[in-house]
Amino acid sequence: MNRVFFLVLRQMRVPLLLLSVVYAVATIGLTLIPGTNDNGDLRYLDFFHAFYFVSFMGTTTGFGEIPYPFSEGQRMWALLFIYISVATWVYTIGRLIAVLSSDTLKQAITAYQFSRQVSRIREPFALVCGYGDAGSKLVDAMRRRRMLSTVVEIQQARLDYLVLSDAEITVPALCADAGIPENLVVAGICHPMCRHVVALTDDNAVNLHIAITAKVLNPDLSVISRANAHDIEANMASFGTEHIIDPFDSFAQDLGQATYAPYQFLLSLWLRSEPGDQLSEAQKVPSGTWIVCGYGRFGQAIHNEMVDQGLTVKVVEIKPNIPELAPDAIIGDGTLAETLHRADIDSSVGIIAGTDDDSNNLSIIVTAKALNPELFVIVRQNEQANGPLFEASKANVAMEASGVIARKIKSILTNRSIDEFLSLARASDDQWARVLTSRIRQLSQDIYQGEHLLPDIWEILVSDDESPAVSHALRQGARVRISHMLKDHADRNDLLPAIALFYSGDTGAFCLPPVHTLLNEGDKLLFIGSSSARWKMGWTQNNDQSLEYVLSGETEPRTLLGRWMSCLGL
Repeated sequence: MNRVFFLVLRQMRVPLLLLSVVYAVATIGLTLIPGTNDNGDLRYLDFFHAFYFVSFMGTTTGFGEIPYPFSEGQRMWALLFIYISVATWVYTIGRLIAVLSSDTLKQAITAYQFSRQVSRIREPFALVCGYGDAGSKLVDAMRRRRMLSTVVEIQQARLDYLVLSDAEITVPALCADAGIPENLVVAGICHPMCRHVVALTDDNAVNLHIAITAKVLNPDLSVISRANAHDIEANMASFGTEHIIDPFDSFAQDLGQATYAPYQFLLSLWLRSEPGDQLSEAQKVPSGTWIVCGYGRFGQAIHNEMVDQGLTVKVVEIKPNIPELAPDAIIGDGTLAETLHRADIDSSVGIIAGTDDDSNNLSIIVTAKALNPELFVIVRQNEQANGPLFEASKANVAMEASGVIARKIKSILTNRSIDEFLSLARASDDQWARVLTSRIRQLSQDIYQGEHLLPDIWEILVSDDESPAVSHALRQGARVRISHMLKDHADRNDLLPAIALFYSGDTGAFCLPPVHTLLNEGDKLLFIGSSSARWKMGWTQNNDQSLEYVLSGETEPRTLLGRWMSCLGL
């Protein structure tokens, strides 16, 4: 607030000084010009009456000549300063309006309101730098899970979408450069409840600076950053950035997994999606010759991964001077049929349109499908707004960098157990993943009455904070198993529509834990099931009586009246 007052006073310095000089001269003049009283005696106005008269004269109120009628000289002085004072007021008011409507003052007021909102946060939150496609998806996912965040974005147009959204949770947002440490401090990087800093700007250098700033100002923070260059990734890793996400390398690795373990890839895709999303089908990436159009960062990552998987890859690139361009690359425009024929599209099994221009990518796949309708098509989507076009293109796989980033960061922020589960699941074969995806699809069909939508996914931590009833029972010597968590607290004979995906505790970590597994303090569980199952399991976690009923089938009365009635056998 001090900054706001300072800006106003600094801009109003000349008008206020001029107004003060006009009032001072007018007041002093009236005290020096002689007048007469009702008896004709010579009289001079004192300062009080002179200033009183000038005050209402300058505002053209017109209360009359006081304390007695003026002399001709006094009237001439008053007449002169009526015009001067009115003109000064017009200038001062005009200047004040200009100051109040200036972008500088609006930004100062917005920054003050933003800092007040951040200072009032009393729950853990994440600081998100950048509200582009990836940032907006991440913040939306966090809001759906009632998780708090603050946003710093340099483009006001992007923040307007955030301000106009109708979500229940308000997200404090500041239009500022996230690369300036002062703005990060205002956004809460040093706030005691800040847990994560997420750097999602469009500039690698800015993301690097944000990561460094976070580690210097608050070393305990978890830093998550996007990076599109390997040298930036190495720099970030050198000073301890916990999570570095390269959307191109991440997608290439997922695509490589889909070539030899399509159901493992499908499981990963499902668990990183939003509850209620349509469950997609497994797609086996065909073996044979592939064409990659565009040899930028995305094309290089795809090319290297496919070569590692033993696939034959032909590169089409319009720029001949790209570093590390494959020696057998075909120089030409991938949107042209002649270029694709040179790449032997007739005998290829798939094509990847991976340029940084959505129009070119759409043109490539349309041309390619016309030449070889049997192609497996993978296309890069650069702009989120073009989503309907890519959906209509009927490509087998559409890669949107913002979606890849948002899904990975969302799992880190909202449910770390998903990554742990997927990492451990890779040790199993693809048949194991196929059986599990079939179970999840059947569970979804039961929950959504025939529709194949992704069920809820949630994590349980056995602790006093998150599962007080379970922790209390364990301290009392009770033997609580996973099977007890899967029982309905209203009728223990009914099982909740849920699957225990993952267990981590003192005895180790493993996927699909047996339901007879005993729980201990600090254990972590990952479930997938209906939202009602999640809600009912919450009762078992938090309510002593609900857990007691699930464990024994009986509930001990807690009130004096209940105990008295129990003793009487009522």
